[in-house]
Amino acid sequence: MKKETTLMYALIPLLFLIGSLFYAIQIAHIDVHIPILVSAFFAAGVAIFGLNYTWNEIEEGVVETIKMALGAIIILMIIGMVVGTWIQSGVVPTMIFYGLKILSPGIFLPATLIICAIVSVATGSSWTTAATVGIALIGVGEGLGIPRHIVAGAIISGAYMGDKLSPLSDTTNLAPAMAGTDLFTHIKHMLYTTVPSFIISIILFGFIGTKYTGAALNTEMIDGILSTLSGNFNISPLLLLVPVIVIGAVIMKVPAIPGLFGGAILGGIAAMIFQGASLATVFSTLHYGYEGESGLEMVDSLLNRGGLDSMMWTVSLIICAMILGGIMEKTQMLETLALKILSVAHTTGNLILVTILTPIFVNSVAGDQYLAIVVPGRMFKGAYEEKGLHPKNLSRSLEDAGTLTSPLIPWNTCGAYMIATLGLAPWTYVPYCFLNLINPIVAIIYGYTGFSIEKIEKKKVEAEAEV
Repeated sequence: MKKETTLMYALIPLLFLIGSLFYAIQIAHIDVHIPILVSAFFAAGVAIFGLNYTWNEIEEGVVETIKMALGAIIILMIIGMVVGTWIQSGVVPTMIFYGLKILSPGIFLPATLIICAIVSVATGSSWTTAATVGIALIGVGEGLGIPRHIVAGAIISGAYMGDKLSPLSDTTNLAPAMAGTDLFTHIKHMLYTTVPSFIISIILFGFIGTKYTGAALNTEMIDGILSTLSGNFNISPLLLLVPVIVIGAVIMKVPAIPGLFGGAILGGIAAMIFQGASLATVFSTLHYGYEGESGLEMVDSLLNRGGLDSMMWTVSLIICAMILGGIMEKTQMLETLALKILSVAHTTGNLILVTILTPIFVNSVAGDQYLAIVVPGRMFKGAYEEKGLHPKNLSRSLEDAGTLTSPLIPWNTCGAYMIATLGLAPWTYVPYCFLNLINPIVAIIYGYTGFSIEKIEKKKVEAEAEV
């Protein structure tokens, strides 16, 4: 006979997970896959020996949970193909080229925000944006006498704005999968919180940047990127038709998987037409990603990426996290934790509040943005259904907090990466990550005012999930 899953039994695996990840990230500096898997089997041991579950029951829960993420996993694999062919075709280089063209001395900080957002939307990666264009912009900013940590705030704000809204981003695909909605419904719903936060950020950076108006802009690094891009790719506005067509397909409600796969194929066709690539090269890029030698290391590190293989690290991490989540859900550990947290969430506003605070907590103690989306997503899904709230409200909240606060925490993988890549001192840049700070606050305000919080009948939610 099974025992009741008390708070103590639910906390033991959670505390073990926190300890394992802390050791892996802060002490051993190793990948998080194995600690998560070890924590999953530790949770299974607690369930078997402490709660009298059988392995067959636990395995059933794991398989069912992984099934829920298969749609996102397929999309991620296709996204890797899209990234590869869009780089090879010149689509991404063209977007970066025209984005860099908008630089002007008087609006450097707002322009930095916008450029990083454009590059991040195009690539689906905040990390790649920071490590390439971000590094160049740091140099330009210092040439203008703008402190590094202020420029970094604009870079991180823009990079995560683009990452959050890009259909090529892994977290943007993961959040709706956890909540039970589709990718493009999720992206459209995020506009309500992201656009106002982005506009406020532009205004704040514009205000700060007024003191640098009239300064001479040192564009040596930017010119190097522009000349390298134009020297290695046929830059043409016609290439922008590829993303326009894909966006048009989204507006026409084409499902994500065939729509994105079509984008990958269009990218391959454009590569053959505009860049003279062979069919064999396109096929290789779809699998292994784009590989080129431009003569400028910064450009190579930005563009040598993509392909189906590039997503396997993320796919494997998601599967590891879903194994842990499946065990904790099947054994009612997540439910026990959620009920404890939800005991204070009697209203929609309180529910949104705890949904925002929980990913921040997971980002702080576990140090990984994927877990900050997966764990709260699995915990709160039922609560949103019971309150008749559309699952897109949950997926949006997961990204408003889980994705955006990850670079603000120095010991989080994202925070540590930004500090190392941009050459920052911990915490100094955080006050200037305006979008990352404002967006969760906007989400909480919406929760209490009811603005953009869409309700839906439970039967309709189930019907949409099946579709």
